[in-house]
Amino acid sequence: MRTFDFDLFVIGGGSGGVRAARMAAQRGARVALAECAELGGTCVNVGCIPKKLYSYAAGYAEAFEEATGFGWDLGEPRFDWNRLKSNRAREIQRLNEVYRSLLEGAGATLVQGWAQLADAHTVQVGERRFTAQHVLIATGGMPFVPDLPGREHVVVSDAMFDLDPFPKRLLVVGGGYIACEFASIFNGLGAEVVQLQRSAHLLSDFDEDIREFLAKEMRRAGVDIRFNAEIASIRRLDSGLCAILSRGQRVEADAILFATGRVPNTQGMGLEAAGIVLDAQGRVEVDARYRSSVPSVYAVGDVSTRQQLTPVALAEAMAVVDTLFGTGKRRLDYDYTPTAVFTHPNIGTCGYTEAAARARFGAVTLYSSEFRALRHTLSGSAERTFMKLIVDKASDRVVGLHMVGPDAGEIVQGFAVAMRAGATKAMFDSTIGIHPTVAEEFVTMREPMPG
Repeated sequence: MRTFDFDLFVIGGGSGGVRAARMAAQRGARVALAECAELGGTCVNVGCIPKKLYSYAAGYAEAFEEATGFGWDLGEPRFDWNRLKSNRAREIQRLNEVYRSLLEGAGATLVQGWAQLADAHTVQVGERRFTAQHVLIATGGMPFVPDLPGREHVVVSDAMFDLDPFPKRLLVVGGGYIACEFASIFNGLGAEVVQLQRSAHLLSDFDEDIREFLAKEMRRAGVDIRFNAEIASIRRLDSGLCAILSRGQRVEADAILFATGRVPNTQGMGLEAAGIVLDAQGRVEVDARYRSSVPSVYAVGDVSTRQQLTPVALAEAMAVVDTLFGTGKRRLDYDYTPTAVFTHPNIGTCGYTEAAARARFGAVTLYSSEFRALRHTLSGSAERTFMKLIVDKASDRVVGLHMVGPDAGEIVQGFAVAMRAGATKAMFDSTIGIHPTVAEEFVTMREPMPG
């Protein structure tokens, strides 16, 4: 019987990789994890965490403006970009150390360097070779920038947290959640923001009413959103950067962010040479148990063909560990996975869009509400909130729940539990609301939308 250096070798120290390595080691497995950068991956270092911190920072600008309506007299606020960057960097470094201590405390071996798959059971890191009974690929993804003249002048989302100096004029290219979030954040921090989207709407995978409402609110907040617009080339001028659009218009900016999608980190890892099948986008094709075409090699998170969300990667990692070192009963159900977009205002969503619900269930009943939140009766803000429920007519089950408004992610998380439990509209109607809150609107909608 062949012996191995490790029971599990994890390639990638992001959310999914660290979780798998730590939990497998806690179950007594001999585990190694290879990472060439800081622990925590995109989410901790250049994604969810710093982005949410910057979103909080941007929110203070609104809070300062609104405070006068509640009796507060404030001096002229002054934003210090360098202080925000420094404080964020210190917090991220703390989290890196937390991840390291969790792994070391569990007994996992950390290997620094770029890992490649030599064969089904062998991982090469620099000059060192390690064998493992099982290999888990958890290398995540990275930003994609299309090839165009002047491409060398643009930045991607990873670089947005340490721009120097702060861009007074920011051009954001893209209409996905990353583009919308950074457009909102830098608009709130005081930049003049133009956002270009090549199609006629933002957030293609979201409910149509939600994406239209968000665009209206972002514009109200000051973001100059331009649809059906593409960049043909970029030039550097004495005054900054100049984007020449496909129809000849020009947009000048101090920084140009391309948030035009992400691609999996599978290049230069020897995967195809080892026999691992990748899909057309370069992602590792996996089965229901996250096993690749090579039986000893698994993949989770953004590098694989499932949903690309940090909590999903964590759940997939737990399922793999249970398959390899547990009962094998753990399964991940992707239905009614909640998610949020930290724009200003936030989006929170769970379940089906209206279009997807009609395709899946046929007849549906829609409920929606648009209103000015209580706080804005005194704040002076024109911001509005939008909420929508989608109900399967045959079963009365709530199959879609969507919101644009403050703290939407916090609100929708609780409703996601009810939706996974199969809550019906009748159950929503019989639930007492907490008054006065925005969230109570979800249990007080009574009149269906026409049509």
